[in-house]
Formats: sequence, C-alpha cells, structure tokens
Amino acid sequence: MSNKENSSVLSEDQPIAVDLHEQDLRIEVSSPDLEILYQDDFFVAVNKPSGLLVHRSWLDSHATEFALQKVRNQIGKYVFPVHRLDRPTSGVLLFALDKDSARNMMPQFAGQGIGKRYLAVVRGHLGDGELDYPLKEIIDKIADKKAQQDKPAQQAFTEYRCLAQTTLPIAVRPYDSSRYSLMEMTPKTGRKHQLRRHMAHLRHPIIGDTSHGDGKHNNMFRDNFANRRLLLHAAFLSFKHPESGQLTEINAPLDQTFNSLLCALNLNVNEKFDEIKR
Repeated sequence: MSNKENSSVLSEDQPIAVDLHEQDLRIEVSSPDLEILYQDDFFVAVNKPSGLLVHRSWLDSHATEFALQKVRNQIGKYVFPVHRLDRPTSGVLLFALDKDSARNMMPQFAGQGIGKRYLAVVRGHLGDGELDYPLKEIIDKIADKKAQQDKPAQQAFTEYRCLAQTTLPIAVRPYDSSRYSLMEMTPKTGRKHQLRRHMAHLRHPIIGDTSHGDGKHNNMFRDNFANRRLLLHAAFLSFKHPESGQLTEINAPLDQTFNSLLCALNLNVNEKFDEIKR
C-alpha cells in the first residue's frame, strides 16, 4: 500500500502561511472561549466548533470571528495553523506557536505521519470497509483562479468502521422509516472534502452535508431534531512531536449539541466515543 502512503495530504490539512498582520484584526463579536485540548511550548490544539472559520476568508466576508484570532487572544501569543478543518466540521484543530514549529510539522502532514479519526452520522446502514476511489480536485472560481483546471483525479483512500446503527419511525420519502449509522472514518490520503465525497460515492452521505449530501434527510434532521450542522467531527489527531520525538495524541470530545443528538438517535455515543480514544 506504499502508493497510498505516499499520497499528498488533504488540502485542509496543508500548512497555512499566515501573516502576522492578519492576527491583529479586531474581533467585533465575542463568543465563549474555545476548549483547549493540548498546549505546550510549541503547539496548542483546540476543539473547533462547527461553523467557525479557521482564519479570515473570502468564503464569508461578513464573518467577525475566526479560530486563529480567538486562540491568539485566549493564550496571548501569535499562533500559526498547521492544517485546516472545513468550516462546518468540528473537532481537533492544531496551531504552532512559532514559525519554526509550524515548518517542522510540514513533513508529517505531507508524508502521512499524522493520525486522524473522525466521527460522522451517515444515511442508511453501512458496515465496515475501505474505499480507494480517486477524486478530482475541487477548483474554486475565486480562490483558485491560477490553479490548473484539468488536473487528473488524485488517489483517495478512506477506511471506515460502523460503531452503531439506528432505525427511526420517521418517514423520509419514499420510505416509511429512516436508517442511520454512526461511523468512525480514517482518511489515509488527504483530498478536499474527501470524507464527505467518499460517503456520498458509497450512497451513504453525511447528514447535514449541503454540498454532497441528501437534502431530504438533511431537512428531516432540521425539522425533527433542529439540526442544521454537518454531523462530522474530527475526534482524534496524533503526531510525532518534532521537539521531543514522542507520540502526541489529542482527543476532542463531542459538543453538547452533537452528543445530545446521538443520544436522541440511540447511537450509544458515550460508549462508542470511548472506543475512538483507544
């Protein structure tokens, strides 16, 4: 599987160059501090909530809060993101505390030295498996104006494991009931929206995915459970610490909304989340 191991890393996990002046932007709206999961002299990791941008972006010119500035303000130091999480995805987000530490993490993200596990709720009953399905690079008309437009599909490999399943007595046309699975997913390569696109390819899209998902099931969750978020959570991140050489493992607990929803769905969240940590 050496060809998989040498694949390039997920675009949202690529190191990000951030100018110091960007970190001096005034935060106009204040929300609760982010949960700090890990901190030492070189790195800090937080539990990013769904809906929060990592840094200022053309995606939302009206956004006034960003994870980068919030973490900087909380700890009183400049921070440098070493990877991305999509705005709707919650979970472990790692920052370096200096440029050298950020630079030292680049080989691990580029060479598959990072361990990642995600939790997601998908449509239907899906078992364990793996998917080796190439994905075309998503080119944005604004952000990627100068990017090559006709790149061939890039290899993308995902392992997935079913943690729990449920059937609800709620009709979603054309069926009289609806079925869902709580999945643990491990991306072995890194492509933009890889997990979301791979689950959609398997016809088990992630609930709340407005780009690659199922609108009927998204609407059912909104109407019956008041859920408007993507049910995808970066639950675990591990890396070899570039200073100590020790394996560093970081777990991000589910937020109250996600946790309560899984309980309502009878997906045994506490027991299954403990499995993810091991």
